[in-house]
Amino acid sequence: MNQFFLNGEKYLTSYDLTILDLINYFGYKKSLLVVEYNNFICSKKHWNETFIKKNDKVEIVTIVGGG
Repeated sequence: MNQFFLNGEKYLTSYDLTILDLINYFGYKKSLLVVEYNNFICSKKHWNETFIKKNDKVEIVTIVGGG
C-alpha cells in the first residue's frame, strides 16, 4: 500500500496514481487549480507525468473569484 497526504488528509492506495488522476477522481475543475507537490508548485503540463509516491504531500487549492 502507498500512503500519501492530500490537503492534510492521509490516503492509502495500491494503484500508481498521477496528480491528474487525483484531480479527476475528486472532481476538481482543472482550470481553477493550483497544485503544490511536496512544497513546490507543480505545473499543469506535469500533472499527468508526476506519480504520487510514498508519503508525498499534495495540496490542491481552488481559485475563487470575487468582487
